[in-house]
Formats: sequence, structure tokens, C-alpha cells
Amino acid sequence: MRMTTRTSLAMKTLMFCAVNEGRIVRRSEIAAIYDASENHLAQVIHLLAQKKFLRTIRGRSGGLMLGRPAAKITVGEVFRAFERVLPFAECFSSDHDTCPLSGNCRLYCLLDDALDAFYDRLDRMTIADLVGGNVEVGRILHVA
Repeated sequence: MRMTTRTSLAMKTLMFCAVNEGRIVRRSEIAAIYDASENHLAQVIHLLAQKKFLRTIRGRSGGLMLGRPAAKITVGEVFRAFERVLPFAECFSSDHDTCPLSGNCRLYCLLDDALDAFYDRLDRMTIADLVGGNVEVGRILHVA
């Protein structure tokens, strides 16, 4: 299992906004701190805003900020929004499952249970948990 670049950028964006809570941040600030493409970041921000993780503000003094408190955004729900769109394996896709073992495979059951445990663990952590009291992350991400 490997986290996609989009999910990584989503988590980093939310952490950046959490550290700079109460301040409208700019996409360019996030891109600069993480050395990320602004175009790629714009796609991630768009999905984060659609899912109400972020609130975007248009205009000259616009930018983005958390859509709700960092303590109310779980890591699991962010991962689901970005990772669950891709099936973990062929047999997890109702559209493209050509495996002859489908419906009889114990590996599927094992993987399904493991994914449930993975997301259950992520559901117990919030964005606030990731940045709260983390002095170094706060120092790195805080914009004056």
C-alpha cells in the first residue's frame, strides 16, 4: 500500500491550514513550503473544498482556510475521500473484477478486514492531533 501524492498533498494542506488557523492562507504559500506544483495543489484544494474540509475565499485578498475545526477532521475521512476512489485490488472493483476466484477468495476477506482496521485507526486521529503540541511542525509551517 502506498499513499498517493494527492492524499499526501491533501494532508499537508490541512496541516498547514491548522497551524495557521484563523488566517487566510494562499495556495502559493502551501506550494512553496512543500515544493509542490501549484496546478496539482489547485486540484487537491478543489476536492478538499468540495468535501468541506476547506473553505475557499475568492478575490484579491482571498485564499483558503479550514472548513471546520481541525479537531473535527479525521485522517480517515480525508484518506477515504482521496484513496477510496481507487480500488485496493481488482477484486474490490465491482466494474473491473475479472478474477475467477471472486466470491470464494479468502485473500479478499483478509484484505477487506485489514483495510477496515487501517481506516479504523486513521479515524481515531484528527488534523489537530497531528499538529497540536508538535513544536517543530508548527515552526516549519507557521506563516507570520
